[in-house]
Amino acid sequence: MVSGSVSILLLALAVVLIVIATGKWKVNAFVVLIVIAFAYGLAIGMPALDVVKAVREGFGGTLTYIGIVIVAGTIMGYILEKTGAALVMTQAILRLVGRSRAPLAMNIAGYVVSIPVFCDSGYVILTPLNKALAAETKTSMGVMAVALATGLYATHTMVPPTPGPLAAAATLKADLGLVILYGMIVAIPSSLAGLAWASLMGRKYDISPGVEESYSDLMAKYGTLPSTFMSFLPLILPIVLILLKSLADFPTRPFGDGAVRVFFNFIGDPVTALMLGVVASLFLVPRKELSVAVDSWMGQGIKDAAIILAITGAGGSFGRVLAASPMKTFIGENMAHLPLGLFLPFAISAALKTAQGSSTVAIITTAAIMAPLMGTLGLDPAITAVVIGAGSMVVSHANDSYFWVVSQFSNMPVNVAYKLYTTATLVVGLVAFLFAWLLSLVV
Repeated sequence: MVSGSVSILLLALAVVLIVIATGKWKVNAFVVLIVIAFAYGLAIGMPALDVVKAVREGFGGTLTYIGIVIVAGTIMGYILEKTGAALVMTQAILRLVGRSRAPLAMNIAGYVVSIPVFCDSGYVILTPLNKALAAETKTSMGVMAVALATGLYATHTMVPPTPGPLAAAATLKADLGLVILYGMIVAIPSSLAGLAWASLMGRKYDISPGVEESYSDLMAKYGTLPSTFMSFLPLILPIVLILLKSLADFPTRPFGDGAVRVFFNFIGDPVTALMLGVVASLFLVPRKELSVAVDSWMGQGIKDAAIILAITGAGGSFGRVLAASPMKTFIGENMAHLPLGLFLPFAISAALKTAQGSSTVAIITTAAIMAPLMGTLGLDPAITAVVIGAGSMVVSHANDSYFWVVSQFSNMPVNVAYKLYTTATLVVGLVAFLFAWLLSLVV
């Protein structure tokens, strides 16, 4: 094989090629990651058959752990979207904080809704409500849009079962319950930083929501919606079960080593917990639409998950090839003493995000790069997964589909979106990194 230094140079070249192929040439990330995995393995001198074996085992090994979980999470999110449960959760938050604090309400709603629902979908779902509140409270859409968008973004990138952080947890072999816990903690100050930025900068731009419909009229149009308890249940149930499993596995064994621990390990396994979440979400569906939900909605959720599954598996293939390279030994001997720490995964993720646009691709690729180095660098896998998510927010601009969702659905001119929203994602990402680093000092 080549030397360790050459393997790192070839990795840098591979990352550049990933950025160019996915960002500039618009090649599907699955194809790019698989091709790069083969090319990198051959370039560092791995035997051809070993490269094929690493690609195959990396793909299958990753999906063995995470495949069912991604599909179940996507189905659950789709049902929450179609039944109006996401709007019900937002209504509950509005009642809690009051319509006079509409930006705060939408920021919190974004934080909650984006845990099971993609941020793009979450923004589209909540935009009519966001515009109605902006019109009713006479608040600029600049404030309301950024407040909602950053709340959605924080949990989308850092809290499983959203596919990106879920895949990072699997690749880094992190405890999923700890990733959820740490991600939810770090997402609070970063989401609120987005709210603060929206309130500070958004008021400088008088952006009309462009609607005459009031909040009351909007809610009346939706008709009968699920109850608040049932709307939150599919989201809260799997998170609580996964956290209980993590608690049961603590070294202190708070539930002992008997039947109780075995029970929590069973129901708190991500596969079991997310499938129970899917079952709970079906109770939101009116009886007359149940057949549609089981057939059409679940089918669409599976289709949406397929792309994420392919990219996640390809990231696993790339990671397995990297693990077989001399890079790990070289870094251990020459670079582990450098004070990079958590800044390394953050910087890699941020560079990939800014260059090629997709947070999910940035998270999966960075996790694949970092996985072989975790022991060498002495990083905590759960914290690292959250830090990678923080980096994947920096920054959202024209090569990111979410940038266009936020700007176009909010009547926000592109130049204003750069000044308001793109800068907000920089602030949110940096705040997330800061708090993740602070958290790493105490856990």
